[in-house]
Parts: sequence; C-alpha cells; structure tokens
Amino acid sequence: MGSLTEVREHRFAKEDDMNLDWQVCSRARLSRDARFDGKFFIGVIGSRVYCRPICPAPTAKEKNCRYFPSAAAAAEAGFRPCLRCRPECSPGTPAWLGTSNTVSRALRLIGESGLEDGGVEVLAERLGVGSRHLRRLFLKHLGATPMAVAQTRRLHFAKKLIDETSLLMSQVALASGFGCVRRFNAGIRNVYHRTPTQIRRLARQTEIQPGNQYLFRLHFRPPYHWPGMLAFLAPRATPGVEVVEQGTYRRSISWKGRNGYFEVSPDEGRDALRVRIQFGDPHSLFFIIERIRAMFDLSADWAAIVQTLRNDPALEGRVKADPGLRVPGCWNGFELATRAILGQQITVKGATALAGRIASRFGKPFSGASGLTHLFPTPEVLADAKLGDIGLTGARAETIRALARAVCSGMIDFEGVVDSDVFLNRLCEIPGIGKWTAQYVAMRALREPDAFPSSDLGLLRAMALSSSRALERQAEAWRPWRAYAAMYLWRIAGQSAVRGNHTVPSNARKGTVARISSPEPASIAV
Repeated sequence: MGSLTEVREHRFAKEDDMNLDWQVCSRARLSRDARFDGKFFIGVIGSRVYCRPICPAPTAKEKNCRYFPSAAAAAEAGFRPCLRCRPECSPGTPAWLGTSNTVSRALRLIGESGLEDGGVEVLAERLGVGSRHLRRLFLKHLGATPMAVAQTRRLHFAKKLIDETSLLMSQVALASGFGCVRRFNAGIRNVYHRTPTQIRRLARQTEIQPGNQYLFRLHFRPPYHWPGMLAFLAPRATPGVEVVEQGTYRRSISWKGRNGYFEVSPDEGRDALRVRIQFGDPHSLFFIIERIRAMFDLSADWAAIVQTLRNDPALEGRVKADPGLRVPGCWNGFELATRAILGQQITVKGATALAGRIASRFGKPFSGASGLTHLFPTPEVLADAKLGDIGLTGARAETIRALARAVCSGMIDFEGVVDSDVFLNRLCEIPGIGKWTAQYVAMRALREPDAFPSSDLGLLRAMALSSSRALERQAEAWRPWRAYAAMYLWRIAGQSAVRGNHTVPSNARKGTVARISSPEPASIAV
C-alpha cells in the first residue's frame, strides 16, 4: 500500500475536532478502505442515508456526499442508517476522536450504562464539568450532543438485536434501553422508515440459536493480531474460569445476580470477532457486548498507534512483523487486580495456578460450557477468606483481603472510573499494591492507552536497560500509546526467553534471585 497510504492515515489521524480532511475521506470511501471504518460516516444527499466507508453500494458522486465524524452527527443532520452496510456494526469510536479527555471519559461512561443514571446533567456532574460545557465539547469533537450520541447507540444496538437474535421485540425494546415497546417501535420507524418486523425479515438470519444464547459479530479496524491476543491471555487464563483452546477464548461471567458465559473466536473472511453469549437476562446484553468490545480492544485505531510506535528503531521491526497487536482488557476489574497481586514476584505459571486455587476454593460452581467449572469469587467472599490455606504468603493474602474490603466499602470501585489518577492513588494506598500493580490495572482494567508499568523486568530486558527511570525517559517518545508499546516489548522479551536469552539488568546480577515485580512473559526467576 506504500507511503502514500501511510501519509493519508497520518493526515487523517492528526485531524482535530470536526475538521475532517474531505480528500482523505473521499479516497478512503472510493477504495472502501476497512482501516477507516468507524472513523467517519458518509451522508448521501440524494437517498438521505449515511454509510460506512466500506459500504458495498455503488459509490455516489463526490458532490452528493457529506462527511461526519460520528454516526450521531450524521443522524443529527437528518440522515438515516444504511440498511446495506449497517453502520451499527462499525467499530467503536476510536480514541483519537476524544482529543478531549472529558469527551473520552464521557464516551466510556455512556458505553457502560448509556444515560440511564440521570441524563446529561448527572453525566456532567460525574465528569466535574457543567452540562452546557459538556454539550459544547461533544459538538466540537463528535458533531452531536451527548443525548444524541446515546440515542444513536441505543438505536444501533436495537438494530443489531433485531438482525442477529431471535428475541421478541418487547425484549429487544427493553434490552436496548427504550423502556417500552411503543417508544421502541416509534424510534425504529422514525430512523429506518420500516417497522422492526420488516427489518428482521430483511436480515435473513441463517443461524438460529437455542434459548438464552446469542451470536454477534463485533467488527474492528484491521489489522488485528488475534494470535497475539490469545498468546497473552492463554498463560494467564484462570483454570475453571477461563479457557483458551483451538483459537477460541471462553470464560464464565456473572452480572447482577445472573450467571453465564461467552466465547470469542475470529470470524473468518470478515474484520470481526464471532461472539457467542449464553446469559439468562437479555436486558444485560448491551453491557456484556460493550465489556467484550473493551476486553478485546476492538475500538483501537491502529493507524494512529502505528504512526507513533514505528518511529522508534527499538519497536519498528516488531511492529512491522506483528501489526495490529492490541492491549487485552478484562471482564472484571477486581478479578484482574487480584490476579496482578498474585503475580507479584512469581512466574506467570505460578500466579495462574494460585488463581485457579482461589477460584476452585472460593468461587461459585458453574456448569454449562466446556472447561468452565467456577465463577471467580466476589469481593464479599474474599474479604475474609483464609487464603493462606491455598499457598499464599501472609502479606499477599492480606493485600487481597484489603483490596476486597476496599471494594465492599465503596472506597475502590472499578466501574465508571472518571479520574484514573485519583483511582490509582487510592489503589496504591492499599498495603502491598505499588506503582507496577497500579499501572498494570490501568492498562487492562481502566483501558488507559498510555499506562506503562515501567518497573517491569520484562520491559527492562526487552530494552536492555537496568532502571525504570531510563525506560521512562525512552518511553516518552511512545506517548500516548505506551500501553501498546508495552505489549510489543513483552512480546520481544517472551521470544528472547524462548530462545534461551535470559540476560537481566545489571542490578540483578549479584548471585541473588532477581526481584520479579510482574506476571509478564519474561518475568522468570533468574
């Protein structure tokens, strides 16, 4: 694709606010470039529909096209979604659109719960800004108000449920947040000019799922390094709770008193992941889908990330060899933090074994999927658990109990985090949790793209450095994508270890066991 494409990606990634470069948009539209899917939408003046850049319909003349930075902006301008390319299936809003941290955090909160907790005013209060200012920021960066963004997401999810499930329309209405069937029917007819039943007939479903099972396709912007994702998740999969086998990830889940599981695999021939969910309450599907999207980093904008990382000679070769590596998220922040604590000063294999013992001893039994036998224990269960019985040291057991008690008391809440710095400072107040653990949690639970556990031995080995301070200085060039740089460095360190290269920093070569502060690939006792 050559340097011209790279220049176009760079120009587009650098565009600020509402000032989309129409020439870049036009070229991406004409070439149907999947890397731009979800970055902008095309309004066709004649038909009054808006499309994705990859829409297979005959291309309209340039004079009849308008470009929008979000689906909500296109909807606000009076365009309706295309039934052919299905804008509701496009990848999520990429991070670069949120040039305002406030907008990025607001989008994350809307993704978790919509505006069900009190509307724009409550959302603005949580973010520490006025509601009028929040509206101005959304109009500036996304071309639509927070309410319009939330409404578009609700309609898109309803359309996805109509197309991809056999749920009754009354269940679709409630699951997508409409509250009642009348509002749902009116909303769908107003936007799509068809009834929900007519839309379902057009969908031509070919795979009917059993009761309480749902099949979705979640799209991403290519490239996506699925083997790299599994290579990271597999050695950290908690026995009985998670399974990685035959190119598929599977895990048990619990939400609002209901239990179930999901499994994820690549959808061959599409830039998408195939997600199968079994869960008794369809009203929770919006949350589950959004959490899975975050867990597998499906909204990442590789074009923006690669522009930064490939400029460093230390990363250039690896980025070229393994394009599209993502930062794995997690299903549950408390579970991830507990796993990080277990991984302090021991190997990945050892930490995974301990996590399996915790799940087996204290988790709720679960059945219904191959290899899944338990749900990970809740904070309430671990707050007073006798963790020493499964082989944990007294200090490590007390750190986990202290974390669990902090969650139970509300001092720590992994859901709806608005200010990550405040959250991480509070997390570090728990004895036994330091900067490495906090940054690892920020990477995977808070989904902070610039989080960076600089004291990690694997990262130091990959860069042949002996101090975290030196690594932090070099990592300045990787902002705001240091978490993605960390994934590549861990991959470098892991492959070096496989080849038998166990070089360690100079401060660890004194005849003693090296201090291991993370569960990363190269974190092995020397």
